[in-house]
Amino acid sequence: MTTDEITDLLTEAYVDELETVMNYLTNAIVLDGVHAEEVKESLEADVQEELEHARMLGNRLKQLEQSPPGSAAFEASQSGLQPPEDTTDVQSVIEGVLEAEEDAIETYQSLHEAATEANDPVTEDVAVTILSDEEAHRTEFRGFQKEFPSD
Repeated sequence: MTTDEITDLLTEAYVDELETVMNYLTNAIVLDGVHAEEVKESLEADVQEELEHARMLGNRLKQLEQSPPGSAAFEASQSGLQPPEDTTDVQSVIEGVLEAEEDAIETYQSLHEAATEANDPVTEDVAVTILSDEEAHRTEFRGFQKEFPSD
């Protein structure tokens, strides 16, 4: 039996992934400068992956006879991923991505634990699959952080 905790976590993760898509896309568009190009390319590639995560989560909710939420249920929470006023401030975007990835990793670890406790191997698999991607994103942006040290 799937618990309310699982569907709550799936819903939270679904909304977070869609917010991440919006912020990654925006930052990939607005960042300027030679040093921004590699980060922009990575964000652009990650948009598709994050969108696929949202699709996986929405499909799992549907399988559990729940509906993924629409935009009316959306409440933005990624303040650290907002586009910087100084469009050459690549470091602030990198820090925002790392913060978002840490939050996502925590959510998917919680989802995995809840699914394990509820004996829900399908949700466990979804959580592990997405968790692996999020950890890879974090590793990539930690590398960018080393290249762009804080002043």
